Amino acid sequence: MERTGFEPFGEELVSATDTQRRARASKLLLRVGTGLFWSLVAGIVIARAAFFEPGVYDGFSRVASLAKSLIF
Repeated sequence: MERTGFEPFGEELVSATDTQRRARASKLLLRVGTGLFWSLVAGIVIARAAFFEPGVYDGFSRVASLAKSLIF
């Protein structure tokens, strides 16, 4: 059994083999997370393009112009 070492402030010292395993896992997790993020971005953009209706915000512009005419 390997003895665990600690630095003066109480942090555990890790061996070189532990950091290599953690580095590989960290790189894999980073790639998976990045891939998931960009696939969600692409899915949102494709869904917005598929369900886009040009006249959706016409009602808001009418409300905004009415509010502007009431304020000014």
